[in-house]
Amino acid sequence: MRFIHPAILPHKALAVWFAFMISSLPLFVSCSDSQEPAVEKPQSPGLESFTFFNLGKSTRLTKAVRNDLQEKLGRDAIERRSILNLEINNPDFLKKYFPELDRMNQKVNYPPRERVEHNTVKLMYRYAQKKNVPFDFVELIFSDYTGTPILFRINFKKDEAGIIETLEQKYGKPEIIDWQEENGQSMFWKRNNDFLIVSRVPDQFGNQEYKLVIYYIENLKNLIETERKEKEQKEQQRAKTGKKAF
Repeated sequence: MRFIHPAILPHKALAVWFAFMISSLPLFVSCSDSQEPAVEKPQSPGLESFTFFNLGKSTRLTKAVRNDLQEKLGRDAIERRSILNLEINNPDFLKKYFPELDRMNQKVNYPPRERVEHNTVKLMYRYAQKKNVPFDFVELIFSDYTGTPILFRINFKKDEAGIIETLEQKYGKPEIIDWQEENGQSMFWKRNNDFLIVSRVPDQFGNQEYKLVIYYIENLKNLIETERKEKEQKEQQRAKTGKKAF
């Protein structure tokens, strides 16, 4: 199916366009950078999770996928080996409402108060609205070991495209969290261990902004375990080298 760029759609059709893009659940078959764009393949029920522009938990980041994202979201900024902060909304939000995610955040940021870098690829899109899509900022983080997604962040000021309604139609009614410390609210869905959280966050003027986050838990666990094994191997190699030096 040929992709129709949203810039040529009338304003009233924007919500319909977004609903179509987020409602499909195809995956990309892994391919090298020299290959044509990956063939779409339906997810099996065991892998069903959350998607964003056809990117799902089993997607592999390739040159073709990156080019496709640039076509839809504009030019990206790429960052490799960076810190990985899972926290959202405020410093204690995960600890209070999502202890499982808070424990994982502590693992990826240990030792505390040190800059812990991870083998990741971060794609950032700051000018997506120039492509006439309803997002102010998009950040997509992938494991550089497997190319699979770990964390997606999508921010938008107004729900002009009916994104919340689209999510409810696709995933059902969310669970609601009314913040006690601020005039904010979060709604979330959980599917096959993955989380999709949308928060209405008040700014300094009392206007609410939307912050949407997708956590791909199994992919995050795989990153943590792979980095742990890699660290152990390097420590063992250094120990062997030290013994051979004398």
